[in-house]
Amino acid sequence: MTLAHAMLDDLFRRAGVRAPSRLALLDPPDCAGVTGRAPRTLTFAETDRAIAALAARLNALGLATGTVIGLQLANTVESVVALLGVLRAGMVAAPLPLLWRRQDTVAALGRAGAKAIICAPATADAAMQSAAELFPIRYVCGFGQGLPDGVVPLDDIFAPAAATMQPSPRTGTAGERMALVSFDVTAGGIVPVVRSHRDIVTAGLDVARAAGLGADMNLLCALVPGTFAPVALGIVPWLLTGGTLALHQPFDPQIWRAQCEALGSCAVVVPGPVLQPLCDAKLIHASVTAAIALWRAPERLADAPAWRGTAQLVDVVGADENSLTPVPRDTVAVPPPAGIATVGGYRFGLRALEADIESIDPEAALLALPDALMGERLVGTAAHPETVCSALEARGANPLICGAFRARNAA
Repeated sequence: MTLAHAMLDDLFRRAGVRAPSRLALLDPPDCAGVTGRAPRTLTFAETDRAIAALAARLNALGLATGTVIGLQLANTVESVVALLGVLRAGMVAAPLPLLWRRQDTVAALGRAGAKAIICAPATADAAMQSAAELFPIRYVCGFGQGLPDGVVPLDDIFAPAAATMQPSPRTGTAGERMALVSFDVTAGGIVPVVRSHRDIVTAGLDVARAAGLGADMNLLCALVPGTFAPVALGIVPWLLTGGTLALHQPFDPQIWRAQCEALGSCAVVVPGPVLQPLCDAKLIHASVTAAIALWRAPERLADAPAWRGTAQLVDVVGADENSLTPVPRDTVAVPPPAGIATVGGYRFGLRALEADIESIDPEAALLALPDALMGERLVGTAAHPETVCSALEARGANPLICGAFRARNAA
């Protein structure tokens, strides 16, 4: 079987069979802030057992093969185990940005036909509210401490005695079997984008080859797993090389430095705009051999300076959920789509937001202003910004949008 024809779970099990005692996954050292627990380190054997236990749990809940499962998790071990556990159960993963709240989640999962959500403590309340609005959602499951009543706890899948499930017989090819539904934000709303195992593996394989990643290469990934890009740029290269995947919850410079030093020879996967600042601040350790930089705004890549680091650089443009394209740094700028703002890697349809804000306060406005690091930053203007902020929070708006008015009020 060639790599491009393999399922994602096949790639994981291939790496696990080769080196079961090798460290597979490392939590961010500061993960307690989003999980309420100490960092986890898992070998390939331990990761395989947790994946099998999650697959068994989903199967025991009565969820059928092909069911779409929403994943709204931080950049921790659970996000990787959840993705691979859903796939081992023969189901389809639907990653959601961690900062999305009720309206976005309801729109996305409703269009994808999801039957369950796996969440983190920070998103559990919003997940329960989303499930209440979506009749097809049968279960909300969660990792971490302090989950609300009604959420099915999943932390026990990491226990050695947890019931497990062996991989089910495969039907169809890697090109035919749906593995992932991600969501593109357009001026007209949220649109599901469906991908097969072959689509995902091919995208990751192209990037791994461009970066020159060899066997047993360690990776340090700072992309939060809410879209297609972190899967293709972080998880797939890890599965292909069979090294250790260390996760970073963006962004703490000192923790980043310590992780780089601890991994030794490694590749890093980061948002494009932060790569050169990290290098200039000497936070890219000399042992980093390759850097994969994701650019959500192609025009920003065109304006980026010549790379001054020593690592092999691969710039990848992922302006939307339709493609990930390795490109040279001198690529021609692509105009940003009308009616869309990109802030910190998240895309917003401005027209719908403006209409929502106007319904709260006809004089209020939300502006997207240029920002050196984030691409754009949101600034809210209103006679009583705190009132608009409270109303948006009550409607489950994205925290970046609410924060635009809180920041204005604080100023």
